[in-house]
Amino acid sequence: MSILTHDFDRPFGAVRPVRISEARRAQLKRIALHAFALLSMGSVLTALIALRTAIYVWRLPA
Repeated sequence: MSILTHDFDRPFGAVRPVRISEARRAQLKRIALHAFALLSMGSVLTALIALRTAIYVWRLPA
């Protein structure tokens, strides 16, 4: 069966069965939350470095 036409025989409103377990879903949610927190901390750190650099450049004698 072609990958392009796979599952086209199923009606569009049909409910698909859950394919991953609740434990696996909770684990993936924790991983995603940790990744989001890490990226957020990284962006805050980058903003602080940029602010400190801007203040340093602003105070340079002309």
